Amino acid sequence: MNLKRTLLAMGFAMGAMVAMAPAPALADITVRFGPPPIRHEVVPMVPSGYVWVPGYWNFNGHRYVWVRGHRERARHGRRWVAPRWHEDRGRWRQERGRWDRY
Repeated sequence: MNLKRTLLAMGFAMGAMVAMAPAPALADITVRFGPPPIRHEVVPMVPSGYVWVPGYWNFNGHRYVWVRGHRERARHGRRWVAPRWHEDRGRWRQERGRWDRY
């Protein structure tokens, strides 16, 4: 029984350390040339309680790669905002996809 309490306490301590660790920031992606045209995907039937997250172009450090769309569990009180690329003084910057409150 004492071993069980010790392991439980260690688990809580590890969880607290992980929760207090700073989250890594998502680096802004800037590229000298714009992405290819958006690919048109066939959107399948999405079951109730899910949303369709459309595909998008991501830059992997060397070239653009297409990330296919997928369904994701809906989040109550939030809507999905798809990632977008913006041109800013001859450079292209990616605004990452995110869940926004409505």
